[in-house]
Amino acid sequence: MQMPQGNPLLLSCTLQELLARDTVQVELIPEKKGLFLKHVEYEVSSQRFKSSVYRRYNDFVVFHEMLLHKFPYRMVPALPPKRVLGADREFIEGRRRALKRFINLVARHPPFSEDTILKLFLSFSGSDVQNKLKEAAQCVGDEFMNCKLAARAKDFLPSDIQTQFAVSRELIRNIYNSFYKLRDRAERIASRAIDNAADLLIFGKELRQVAFGVCGGVSALGSDTTPLPSWAALHLSTWGSLKQALKGLSVEFALLADKAAQQGKQEENDVVEKLNLFLDLLQSYKDLCERHEKGVLHKHQRALHKDGLMKRQAVLNREPESVEQLESRILEQESVIQTMELRNYFSLYCLHQETQLIHAYLPLTSHILGAFVNSQIQGHKEMSKVWDDLKPKLSCLFAGPHSALTPPRSPQDGVCPH
Repeated sequence: MQMPQGNPLLLSCTLQELLARDTVQVELIPEKKGLFLKHVEYEVSSQRFKSSVYRRYNDFVVFHEMLLHKFPYRMVPALPPKRVLGADREFIEGRRRALKRFINLVARHPPFSEDTILKLFLSFSGSDVQNKLKEAAQCVGDEFMNCKLAARAKDFLPSDIQTQFAVSRELIRNIYNSFYKLRDRAERIASRAIDNAADLLIFGKELRQVAFGVCGGVSALGSDTTPLPSWAALHLSTWGSLKQALKGLSVEFALLADKAAQQGKQEENDVVEKLNLFLDLLQSYKDLCERHEKGVLHKHQRALHKDGLMKRQAVLNREPESVEQLESRILEQESVIQTMELRNYFSLYCLHQETQLIHAYLPLTSHILGAFVNSQIQGHKEMSKVWDDLKPKLSCLFAGPHSALTPPRSPQDGVCPH
């Protein structure tokens, strides 16, 4: 974490610098144990550490727990849900994507990226990685215990920190809600492209079935040797010519389906996944705000209340021994209160930095929009070329030895749309 001279509260990191910290790939490695039990392993590869290790989902769970133990006042992204009975490929693939987003956000987070437990998780190749992670995290205290500035955090906070905290929390809540809706629309757009691919492919197959005279796997007109009566067709060669033309067109529709499927997949990977990454980050900020309010702030207030009760009891109690015991407990409680107060200010200190980190990620919006626009341009350009190549082939459908039929002309060919 780059800190300028002066106030260490201020961060100086750009989106490019965050993304350059590391890129981690997470790939599925399914394995079978016995006849029925099946578990999934992941190959986790880090560019930064030039490492490739195998991890189970439970390894991610322990790593996540140790991050929360060591960095309770930082944004720790949530893990995807545990495996449910009858989990299908779609669930497993969705969880793989979520784990990839999780580990990349962690690997690029300034304090996490310099911690030993991240390096252990990404590079330790032994079989007992969970114990190694617990040893590394539990042998030392949390970030408050190890940060030299923790006891002076209050000195660096602005006087209106509570107001700033409330405003930032509301702003990020609104950003989250907007991006959640954008993600849903992007998913639907990508899904429609994939559905369009399936429809185009079926359309082409139906053309081919017409050409071969096959319906439901049963040979029909294509193998029927019964001559067509003169009243059914003016020229006996028309149907044969049409079949040959339709066979060629089915190939073009298969190519169109492939282009549409590519566009849908590209939008899933480049648009939807980036939106999900940003949403995961924003959700971790919302979770951090709740931990602050329900955790250290609540404990501090509860300790103050307990201290007040004990002092009132000391005033009412007239027995000397009891008074001495109460005074000792009051001193101990006041020490707890002081520690809680310092932790509360350190929590706000970290929250202030995490808010800056969110704003450093905001330019990701331009990356997402750029990926969406490029995908649309490239997809429509490629499909337009296939449609243009297909159009001249339609002339075969209207060509015959004595036919005066011609392909229909579009308005841009100079024909009045009426």
